[in-house]
Amino acid sequence: MSGATGAELFIYLSPTGNRVVTDRPIDLAGFVLEQTNIDARAAGRSLRYQDTEKNRDLIDRYIRNAAYLYDMDAALIRAVIAQESAFKIDARSPKGALGLMQLMPPTARQYQVQNMLDPRENINAGTKHLKYLLQRFSSLSLALAAYNAGEGAVAKYQGIPPYPETENYVTQVLGRYQDYQSN
Repeated sequence: MSGATGAELFIYLSPTGNRVVTDRPIDLAGFVLEQTNIDARAAGRSLRYQDTEKNRDLIDRYIRNAAYLYDMDAALIRAVIAQESAFKIDARSPKGALGLMQLMPPTARQYQVQNMLDPRENINAGTKHLKYLLQRFSSLSLALAAYNAGEGAVAKYQGIPPYPETENYVTQVLGRYQDYQSN
């Protein structure tokens, strides 16, 4: 996957007073640029595998396979996994998301996942979903926001939703993505 690497971030103030973080300039009426030239790497802390060496090798193999299957950058998949689950295969969120890529049950069903805690199935479905979001929104920042907050929220706000969790999520994943690309 080429294109936006998250090397530069832009922070805008929306007409409603919400902050919008993106990897591309926004040319919309009422959006005021607050800050630019932010190093995304500094925005996200580096996170490495917290499981055993065996799990790390297995997860790496599944990431590389999914990247190949869905024509995605393995560094981006790693960045999403780092943010979503800290590489914990059995991660569970209070909202019901499961596994390395924190799939919600409806998303898992959409991609015919049989076992949400199976790392191969989870990574494949999460990667396929991320690829879909990138195609739908044509922006890495918006795809990441949709992965976190849902497609409906991104469509409703026509950008990154003004949720602090989502704004932070996008910034953190972009930073990690840049970090993984350079290592």
